[in-house]
Amino acid sequence: MRDARVWARMLGLQKAVVERVEFDEEQNLLVASVRPARGHRRRCGLCGRRSPGYDQGSGRRRWRALDLGTIIAYVEADAPRVSCPEHGIVVAGVPWARHHAGHTLGFDQTVAWLATTCSKAAVTQLMRIAWRTVGAIVARVWADTAQHTDLLNGLTRIGIDEISYRKGHKFLTVIVDHDTGRLVWAAPGADATTLTEFFTQLGPDRCARITHVTSDAAAWIRQAVTTHCPQAIRCADPFHIVAWATKALDEQRRTTWNQIRKAAQGTRPANPNDRPKGAVKTLKNARWALWKNPDTLTEGQREQLDWIAKTQPALYRAWALKEGLRTVFTIARRDPDEAIEALDKWISWARRSRLTPFTTLARSITHHREPIIAAITHRLSNALIESTNTKIRLIIRRGFGFHSPEPIIALAMLHLGGHRPTLPNR
Repeated sequence: MRDARVWARMLGLQKAVVERVEFDEEQNLLVASVRPARGHRRRCGLCGRRSPGYDQGSGRRRWRALDLGTIIAYVEADAPRVSCPEHGIVVAGVPWARHHAGHTLGFDQTVAWLATTCSKAAVTQLMRIAWRTVGAIVARVWADTAQHTDLLNGLTRIGIDEISYRKGHKFLTVIVDHDTGRLVWAAPGADATTLTEFFTQLGPDRCARITHVTSDAAAWIRQAVTTHCPQAIRCADPFHIVAWATKALDEQRRTTWNQIRKAAQGTRPANPNDRPKGAVKTLKNARWALWKNPDTLTEGQREQLDWIAKTQPALYRAWALKEGLRTVFTIARRDPDEAIEALDKWISWARRSRLTPFTTLARSITHHREPIIAAITHRLSNALIESTNTKIRLIIRRGFGFHSPEPIIALAMLHLGGHRPTLPNR
């Protein structure tokens, strides 16, 4: 094998001819002078169309290649400009790098693979690049992948949710495919306009194929889905419905706590255990006993719950209502019809509870009864998208935060969209 071919293989170059190789011992730097192989010269850097030459551009330029052991390697070549019939005067494309990129394809692919596997700090140290460069490379690799992949093809059952990616009410709208488990779309923003952008990309024909949509009860999701997919069955996420009950329980707990606190002012009962001040502290510390599921309570939390049952009947009734609603969705796993019947009984119970937070909750659940029953009947929830959001949060945490949403979306799509990058020649 000729030396030029060996160097081309070592540098990960394809469709290129290595002319010479120079090594700088002082800087521990290797520079390979190359040129595109015949048939790959004078092509538009944007569309790849063969185009007439325009001028020599700004001279020779370099692309960072994968390190050769501990040696930093660069590829150097002429950068002439061509006159493309479609894109005008642009720098000629090269087969070893993307347009406007300062790194070879192999370098980009390796960085993208590392970014989906380990922390951004580790990638920057291993590859000897700036942390902003990692985000730029990931965005570039994903843009190239998305250009050749239709992630929105074949969608029938989708889940929609939003996730905060930065302080200051910075949100992403995230959409997953229930059938494949893939993340199929993400964009900055959490409103009807953002979701309309997704349905616009999907198109009227594919919107008509959507059969089920799971989400929380956000009005902006309901509005966009009703407008673009009126035939789709909307399924309310059971987790969010139970969260409503937990919120109502906490409102009742605060009301009870305030009542006891006011009664504690200026009272001195003979028995210290009956002092309202002691009850205030006990009730304050019982918050987790009320929130947690009964099967996960500690011995101390069970005692707190028993104390509430004996001394605060209204609050204990609120806790029972919260557990009753949770039981409805537990029943749904084995018998949807029985769960629907249990839901109607729960609504009646909440209406007669004389607890303001739960009578309000009963009205809300009645208003959203149809999507709740759809979730029970079709056994769909947002569990898959909540899992996806957890992984996106891990990506953000592993990168120590991101200044813009584009690198987050690119990294999430590469990691969770079913198109994870592979190492070069693997």
